[in-house]
Amino acid sequence: MPLLIKGERIDVAQPTRELIYNYPELEERAKLLRSQSAQTVGPKGLLYVRQREFAATTPKDGSVSILGSDDATTCHLVVLRHTGSGAICLTHCDGSDTETEVLLIMNAVKVLSPNMECGRLEVHLVGGFNDDRHLSQRLTKQLLRAFDRLQENIHLMTFCVTELNDRQEKAHHFPLIYGIAVNVKTGEIFPATFPDKGPDEDLRSASGLTGTKMVNIYDSKKEQLCIGPYYWMPFPHVEFWLEKDDQTILQNLSTSPAAEPPHFVSHIRAALTYLKEHPFPDKSLFPSRKPRLYRKNEDGLWERVSSDQI
Repeated sequence: MPLLIKGERIDVAQPTRELIYNYPELEERAKLLRSQSAQTVGPKGLLYVRQREFAATTPKDGSVSILGSDDATTCHLVVLRHTGSGAICLTHCDGSDTETEVLLIMNAVKVLSPNMECGRLEVHLVGGFNDDRHLSQRLTKQLLRAFDRLQENIHLMTFCVTELNDRQEKAHHFPLIYGIAVNVKTGEIFPATFPDKGPDEDLRSASGLTGTKMVNIYDSKKEQLCIGPYYWMPFPHVEFWLEKDDQTILQNLSTSPAAEPPHFVSHIRAALTYLKEHPFPDKSLFPSRKPRLYRKNEDGLWERVSSDQI
């Protein structure tokens, strides 16, 4: 079944400017989202989702109250929610395998929605901007096509992407919204930043640099964050990159160098250093071939648990 707006099927082949013209409510909702100041979200009750990760849960979750992700430039943040069950999924897509990733998040919501007929599926797309390489435009089109090819009816609610998320300053373009948070209980979406992106921030970033595929990082039934196991070969030329200056790293390891947040290079250096220190993660990090597991403690913060505590 199709991707819908107000019950009408969208022509996903049309240019996005025509889509926005034909459905002005999309621009109005994008303006409303952009008008909100980004809230700083602390770690308590937060499940932070990195690039090429997704997480799904329901309002019954006693550990996670907020799903969030940021640092999206050409990437898009996707929220899929079933209005009946309240099941909700957040992912951070970069265009590596969009059609497969959309199937993964759809299945994640369906598994948590035993009665799909009671309610409907709603999707929210945020991110990207008018970048020079047109990567944002390409990803926007990929996501629209991928959702339109699903069997289920999907209602497009938020479309704050690419030209609707763009600002221009001195001939350079930037995203207006870099990150969003989602209230698990209500489904409310708002611009946000996250000082704490853990746990295992460097490990997860390192895995992303090696080209890992989209992974599910959360078991909502056990209320456990599951990291890995990851496997990679020694990262090529890691010493070469670590010796380079910040500008060289920025220009070569970013899809949009001028639009990156200030901490981009320091985060890349940390991930490269991690890859250097752990050339064979299956031996040093995952010797038992089991994931690193975390649960929220009484203070709402992630705390690592051993597999024999499961």
